[in-house]
Amino acid sequence: MGELEDVQIPVLVAWSLTVAFALLAVPSVVRLVRLDALTTTPDTRQQDVAELLMVLAMLAMVSPLGGPIPAAGWQAILVLTAGWFLVAALRGRRCCAMHHLVSAAAMLYMITAMPGHHDGPWMAMTPGRLAWPVLALAAIGYFAVDSVRSGILGARWARTESLRDHRAVRQVCRALMGVGMAYMLVSGL
Repeated sequence: MGELEDVQIPVLVAWSLTVAFALLAVPSVVRLVRLDALTTTPDTRQQDVAELLMVLAMLAMVSPLGGPIPAAGWQAILVLTAGWFLVAALRGRRCCAMHHLVSAAAMLYMITAMPGHHDGPWMAMTPGRLAWPVLALAAIGYFAVDSVRSGILGARWARTESLRDHRAVRQVCRALMGVGMAYMLVSGL
């Protein structure tokens, strides 16, 4: 078991993922700081905040520098995020509540079930055996299907919609984040 705890994601892969996830944060940040009453609704704001939180948590997991927030802090943030979107889903809100609920739950699962997590307060994505691998397999399946669907929608909307609508950009980012989530889950198996 000691050998698994010493294995880290290769530095080149970790830096590549760090840069990719940081770039995925840009569209959400841009939409959050821009005050455009024509395209901004409370639902889109919730989506942007959730996407930004997921990207930041993904960054914290793969960054070779480590994260400034301990794993317990991310667990609390993700429980609150999942709870928020569970309530939104139960209230019939269509703001992609179920997707954000699943994403927050999958991130919470990875942080809680990753090997070596209890060795210290900081997160470190290490290849190894995630606890309860059936949950990882279900999440991998979900993110694979959702990534393909989102990528197709994003490509379709990019051809037919103006970029001002941001639906195409949001779908492409969702597809790429899904691929990243699936990769992180696969690396944990």
